[in-house]
Amino acid sequence: MIRLGSLAGYPFEGPRLLAGWTAPQAAAVYAILYKPDPDAKPEHYAVIYVGHADDLSEERFPFRHPRSPCWIRRSGSKWKVYICTFEVPGGTRAHREQIARELTAVYQPGCNDDQYDHTWKDQWIGEYSAPTTAPVARRGPVRPPRP
Repeated sequence: MIRLGSLAGYPFEGPRLLAGWTAPQAAAVYAILYKPDPDAKPEHYAVIYVGHADDLSEERFPFRHPRSPCWIRRSGSKWKVYICTFEVPGGTRAHREQIARELTAVYQPGCNDDQYDHTWKDQWIGEYSAPTTAPVARRGPVRPPRP
């Protein structure tokens, strides 16, 4: 599961070793990973690239992708590069692009040329203030109905 924030997540398939993996003919978001400390934390992966495709089989996996030299350099070997994929249920190209941008903003993968900021800034649309944004008084405890 690749996490966004503390509670949200996208159910990615994998990770799978990229070497020898055959990409399916499917539209998906994908993340390229490696294990930064495989001896001490073999279950931990670092996201080094995020992308999306209308057809994964046309992305030139495993190692003819334009960014694959960066993946190999970051991981130390082509045998240490992993991939996770997420086929967005009912998703369009715009959905996949948005998920890829969100993941790039959160993980800031070093092999992505484009990086995104995930911090909201008031100057984008101005500050917002309304009575509902102030603390709200709570009611007393909810009591179970009487039998």
